[in-house]
Amino acid sequence: IAYKNVIGNCRASWRIISNIEYEAQNTEHQQEIVKTYRKKIENELQDICHELLSLLDKHLILNATTTESKVFFLKMKGDYYRYLAEISTDNERQKFAKESKDAYTTAFDIAQNQMVATDPVRLGLALNFSIFYYEIANEPDISTRLSKQAFDDALLELDGLSEDAYRESSAIMQLLRTNFKLWTNNEYDSNGTNQQEEQ
Repeated sequence: IAYKNVIGNCRASWRIISNIEYEAQNTEHQQEIVKTYRKKIENELQDICHELLSLLDKHLILNATTTESKVFFLKMKGDYYRYLAEISTDNERQKFAKESKDAYTTAFDIAQNQMVATDPVRLGLALNFSIFYYEIANEPDISTRLSKQAFDDALLELDGLSEDAYRESSAIMQLLRTNFKLWTNNEYDSNGTNQQEEQ
């Protein structure tokens, strides 16, 4: 959770400063300050991502003893490579996107075969994998199909859940539905980008 909070703050800061830099009609000096600050945030984000990815590869994924933990850690690996792809360009972006997709795909295959459709880890994976397809791979058809399928599959199994499990699963399902609606209605913010919900 500590990594998630730190990385979330860094990503939010990076998006804000990138928008400021993009929209800036400032002096050359002001633009240089914004660029320097953006680079500082990128470096911090890269350091955190690489640290966590190393931990995942060397320890957490290798030592995962349950299906749920293995899928969860592979999802995290996909997430952190996606974060790196978000702030990268050209070959580096492609490399990180491939690593992200590979991790998500492995996790997704395991989850589809070994976890119930209402499992919060499986739903969270579908949510974040669909965001990958929308934001990084630029494949909106796959992202909408993936989010809709995860939502529909889970909807069929909701009735048998305990109250707590129902609440947790339905919260993630709502995020899937929100993103699906955004993507199919092409509702963009003022910067021309979607503001997806993710877990």
